[in-house]
Amino acid sequence: MRALCWVAAGELAVREVPDPELRNERDVIVRVRRSATCGGDLPLLAGQDPLLRDGDVLGAEFLGEVIEVGPAVRRHRPGDRVVVGASVACGGCWYCHQGLHSCCDNAHADPASADPDWGRPDAGCFGRPRAAGGFAGGHAEYVRVPYADVSAFQVPDAVDDDRALFAADAAPTGWLAVELGAVRPGDVVAIWGAGAVGQLTARAAVLRGAARVLVVDRHEERLRMAERHSGAEPIDYRRTDVAAELRDRSGGRGPDVCVVAVGPPARSTHDRFGGHTADQPDAGREAVHACRKSGVVVLLGGTDGFVDAFPLGVVTDRRLTLRGARRPDLRDVPMLLDRMARDELRTEHLATHRLPLEHGPQGYALFRDRADGCVRAVFTP
Repeated sequence: MRALCWVAAGELAVREVPDPELRNERDVIVRVRRSATCGGDLPLLAGQDPLLRDGDVLGAEFLGEVIEVGPAVRRHRPGDRVVVGASVACGGCWYCHQGLHSCCDNAHADPASADPDWGRPDAGCFGRPRAAGGFAGGHAEYVRVPYADVSAFQVPDAVDDDRALFAADAAPTGWLAVELGAVRPGDVVAIWGAGAVGQLTARAAVLRGAARVLVVDRHEERLRMAERHSGAEPIDYRRTDVAAELRDRSGGRGPDVCVVAVGPPARSTHDRFGGHTADQPDAGREAVHACRKSGVVVLLGGTDGFVDAFPLGVVTDRRLTLRGARRPDLRDVPMLLDRMARDELRTEHLATHRLPLEHGPQGYALFRDRADGCVRAVFTP
C-alpha cells in the first residue's frame, strides 16, 4: 500500500509499505478515507525527534471504513464508517476506567524504550515513533487500529467525512481544554492560537456558556475564521497590547481561563521574551501573566522540552491553577459526533486544503508555513 513516510532530515515521501495485518484479537483494519495534518507533526518534520526511523508512517487524525475485524471486536463490523481517536487506549487499566485514556498504562507500542526522564511511558498514539508510544499513522491507504472497541467510533449518517474527521483529535482537544479550565457560564476565556485546536477550543467555550471568548493570533485569515465560525473576538497581537486588551475586555481582572493552543514550532526559535528554546513558552508566560487571580491556565500540545524562566512565582502569588494535556481522552468523541450531527459543531471549514496523498509533502509544507491560509491539509488516498 502507499503511505506518507518520514525518510530523513525532515523529508517526507510517499512510499510503498507492507499492508497492515491483524495482530491481536481486538484489532480492526481500516481503509482510510480522510487524514489530516497535525501540529504535533511539525517537530517530527524538523528532525527534532531522535526516535524517528526511516519509513515511519505519519498521521494522527484519520477516518475510514472498517474492512476486517479481530475475533474479540464487538462494536464494529466490516463496512462501518469510523473516526479513530488519536490516543490509543486499552480500556481496561485504572486510567481508562477513570476516562483518562491519554494516560493509559498499557497501550504504549514499545514501553521498554520509554524515556526515563518522564517517569512513565506515554500512552499510545498514531503517527508517532514506536519508541515514543506510537503506531503507524493514518496517512496511508490502510491502518491497523488496536483496541478498536475503545478507540474507534461509528460516524452518524448525518455527519460527512470532512466534519467527522476533526472528532479524531482537534475537537476532543478543544473540549478537553474547557473541561480542564472548568469553564462556566459567564466566564471570560482567552485562547492563544487560532489554528484548528484554538478555534475548536473557542467553540467549546461558547457551547459551555462563556460570556466572552477571545482568540489571540497574528494570522488575519485565521482570526476571521475564529470570529465567523466560533463566535470568538479576535485579537491580533501585532496590532495591540494583548495584556491591556484582555484586562479591558474582562472588567480589569483578566480572563477567568487562559488556554495556550499554539502548538510546538516547526523549528527552534527565540521567543518574544528572549529565551532560546525548541518549545514555545512565550505564549504560556503571557497567559500566566494575563490570567486573573485564582484563575486557570491550560497548556495544550507538544511542549516537549525543559523551559527556563517560567514565571512560577506568578502562579503561586496569584493562586493560579496550571493544567496541561498533550492529547485528548476518548470519552468525549461520541458526544462531539452527536453535536456535529445536530449542527451545533461545524468543523469542515478547517480543512482549508484537500489534496491526494501523493501530494502529502506539499500539503505539509503549506501547513508548516501557514501558506495560502492553510489551517489543516486533508489527504485522500
